[in-house]
Amino acid sequence: MLPEWLVLGLWLSAAVGVLIGAIFAVGARLYPTPQSRTTQASGEGRRRIEIRQYLTDIGEAFAEDHFVEGQHVAFYLPERDVAITFDARAYFRIEQSPTSAVLVEHEMPGVHLGDRLPFETPDVDDERDRVDPTEAAFAILGISRGATLPEIKRAYRRKVKEVHPDHGGDREDFQQVREAYTTARKRAN
Repeated sequence: MLPEWLVLGLWLSAAVGVLIGAIFAVGARLYPTPQSRTTQASGEGRRRIEIRQYLTDIGEAFAEDHFVEGQHVAFYLPERDVAITFDARAYFRIEQSPTSAVLVEHEMPGVHLGDRLPFETPDVDDERDRVDPTEAAFAILGISRGATLPEIKRAYRRKVKEVHPDHGGDREDFQQVREAYTTARKRAN
């Protein structure tokens, strides 16, 4: 058998470890870091922003993160009784109720939501559809479209220093600069 002091020490260290883990878990839930909030800017988070903008542009009243027919939905249009969700299971459950359900994939741009809504929506002039991605990439990097590969690399390094999250920049801006660099680099080759 093990000595009594060793067994007691093991039990105490395990209890302290569990207590510390619980404190960190509660702290992470109560006080999320800025990184955990901004990582949603891709995927579902980005679609939420686009859908929110689209619904605002067409003048439709909505509620976010709402419960409809016992199901959690991303958006609910109370005046039209329409639920918009990313969850296929919630969609099929709501579809069997009087509420109209709309399923939105994470990859679908928000401006295409109007095609799925069960009512007529006004046309929204989306500026992003008319912008050339290559032109936008060079504009983000602050260089002319005819820049050489070394000029593109220099502009990228300069710009990334300004927007890097480790240097007080925004994660979304950082991601945008990285995507612009990839696009510009492809066009220069």
